[in-house]
Amino acid sequence: MKIFTCSACKHLAFFENTQCTRCGHLLAFLSDLGVVSALELAPADDAQVSPSPTYVALDPAAHGARYRLCNNYAIYGVCNWGIPEDDPSQFCRACQLNELIPDISDPDARDSWQRMEIAKRRLVYTLLELELPLETKQQNHETGLAFAFKSDDFEGAEKVLTGHCDGLVTINLKEADAPSREKTRVNLGERYRTLLGHFRHESGHYYWDRLIKDSAQLEAYRALFGDEQQDYEEAVRRHYAAPRQDWTAEFVSSYATMHPWEDWAETWAHYLHILDTVETARSFGLALKPEAVGGASIESVSARRVQPENFEALIAAWTPLTVALNSLNRSMGLPDLYPFVLGDRVIQKLSFVHQVVEAARSGHLASPPLTVDRAPGEDMKDAAQFDASQMEDSQMNDSQLADADAQEAPVYPG
Repeated sequence: MKIFTCSACKHLAFFENTQCTRCGHLLAFLSDLGVVSALELAPADDAQVSPSPTYVALDPAAHGARYRLCNNYAIYGVCNWGIPEDDPSQFCRACQLNELIPDISDPDARDSWQRMEIAKRRLVYTLLELELPLETKQQNHETGLAFAFKSDDFEGAEKVLTGHCDGLVTINLKEADAPSREKTRVNLGERYRTLLGHFRHESGHYYWDRLIKDSAQLEAYRALFGDEQQDYEEAVRRHYAAPRQDWTAEFVSSYATMHPWEDWAETWAHYLHILDTVETARSFGLALKPEAVGGASIESVSARRVQPENFEALIAAWTPLTVALNSLNRSMGLPDLYPFVLGDRVIQKLSFVHQVVEAARSGHLASPPLTVDRAPGEDMKDAAQFDASQMEDSQMNDSQLADADAQEAPVYPG
């Protein structure tokens, strides 16, 4: 994620900001320009008649263009995006993707919805930056993307399962509650579980349908990830009954071992993790020149020089960056920020995702990308990770299996 500037007073601004902390100007993210801009109310005698206020965007890239606030910004305060004045929609590009929102009469649900929207907007920002196909269900019912935020029925008759089906991503509102999410993470023996991670993972299922299914990419996908035609329900039962313990060399997470669809979605999510984090490091001009006691050799990196289009440079920067980030977290008594090790096979899969994305960006989806061959022993391993004995996922007991059944949704790509 980039860092931004208030175009009124040149103070630092962040992606989620709604008001400049120095000058007080209203701020909005303008998705058509990819900037956070300060806004000023358009003069009443000059503004066109509009059911909602019209603002002049002060960012130089806007050239004085006018915008309205997304309804979810102006009315509910759960968004911070602007809409071009001539756009007929009442909602921004991110909020147009909503099919179902929580009960806004419930204050807790509204708070959870806001956290959902923050994570979703980060996902949408990345998808727009990557120039990936992004349509609503209203624009294209067959291939559009939509989100439904649901809570479990009060009577307990219906458990909401987080998952994807035919372009609809459903997320249980409980995932926006940090204590509940952390309890689930511990019960399932997961290393990492975040709201943004859910959005990125489920978007991976959506883009498998858009970019891999029935395409020239399919055989190359199967060569790396396996045959997705194997029975999904059986794979789920097998995974939770006896999860693989020897997964770290070939999979990015234990969950990825369940089925080739999940392997793709987990790898896709990690690719987006890497892109967004490296972009943030670039925006801050982060450079690392480690000096280890005793003279151990540790790779230096300048994030500003990393071009995201260059996969090898991206991965080469990622490893020392995560070593530093994990070490900083430990200095604060926190768990590792990125508790994963990327083996050769995982890097091949990440490279495949990268090439699929680049092909989609350039409009050349017909030609399958080539996978990147790496010599054995060239693992990009994180020297600052926990010992392997501390990192292993353990077998789940009966209560953990029940929790998994309630929280993890079977995904049936359409």
